[in-house]
Amino acid sequence: MKTNASCWTSLIRLSVAGVCVALVACSGTSRPQPADIQGVPVLQDMRSSWTANVGKIDFPLVVSAREDRIALANSQGVVAVLDAATGKDIWRLKLDQAISAGVGSDGQQLAVVTRNNELVALQDGKVQWRKSMPAQSFTPPLVAGARVFVLTADRSVIAFDGATGRQLWTQQRPGEPLVLKQAGVLLAFKNTLVVGLSGRLAGLDPNTGVIRWESAIATPRGTNDIERLVDLVSPFDRVDDVVCVRAFQTSLGCVNAERGQGMWTRPSVGEMGLSGNATLVVTPLSNGVVQAWSRTTGERLWETERLKYRILSAPLVTPRGVLVADNGGWLYLLSLADGALLNRIKLDSEELATAPVMAGGRYVVVTREGRVTGLQIP
Repeated sequence: MKTNASCWTSLIRLSVAGVCVALVACSGTSRPQPADIQGVPVLQDMRSSWTANVGKIDFPLVVSAREDRIALANSQGVVAVLDAATGKDIWRLKLDQAISAGVGSDGQQLAVVTRNNELVALQDGKVQWRKSMPAQSFTPPLVAGARVFVLTADRSVIAFDGATGRQLWTQQRPGEPLVLKQAGVLLAFKNTLVVGLSGRLAGLDPNTGVIRWESAIATPRGTNDIERLVDLVSPFDRVDDVVCVRAFQTSLGCVNAERGQGMWTRPSVGEMGLSGNATLVVTPLSNGVVQAWSRTTGERLWETERLKYRILSAPLVTPRGVLVADNGGWLYLLSLADGALLNRIKLDSEELATAPVMAGGRYVVVTREGRVTGLQIP
């Protein structure tokens, strides 16, 4: 049976008034079946050097990579720090609550948010302090400058003293009532805290929470709350003064965070974030097409339909190519020049829990089943 190539059904997880709901967004009857990929030539070697396991993951995990260490967590409350070169535990701790957001780390201190809306700070395998939060959070806390910053689902930004957990300030901006159950944008840029607030990227004073600048990536449109939903999603990409981000199902763009000015935005329909280097940013579309854009001008550089109709993860741009996985457990390496398929390997039977990261000379991928793999791309 033939189906319209632009139609498929997708599950969108949202939060409203502190309650998570799942909605089915449908633009047609069913998602078309992807074409089989056969006879992939190995144009770039890609090999596994170690594997580990952390347990099942059903929340929007972000792996924190600092030098030769990676910090990650599972849904049952286990927080682990692994050696990125070997995959061996540096430490592992089981909390008494399930986790909804994490892991944030500056390389020493770690922070996660539990499903009971509690912010937990850890160091060297021990809990330092805990603080109750006024709302849910799906974005990993940011640990920077001896402080811990949290972006909550009611679009509040809260700052805490890293040593004691004392609340320093809070900043809340009104927005649409729905928020994605997906990691948002929260990063440190010099002496500015950069946050995704609805469809806008905002620069805040990290000492007071005062907003210094805002730049629109997407504007809410539509006749109901779902159509008007615009959130900036992780992963994002920063090179020097330029931060590039995706707005869920709407657009992507780059902002000069030093001046607080938008450089460009382009329409782009996709749910996953992006990755880049000094010259380009790469992101998958909802239909599995992968596109690359000029970082400076927003010009389309290339697109590939080789993975069309596959449900893709967020990508990672590496010096050897673009890593991206599908929900069937395949990891692909695409050419930086034109998106051509350079290699693929089978990782697991499930999709990735988060975008690949680089640490300690390895490319680290984590599946929903909790399988952690360290890869080498020589």
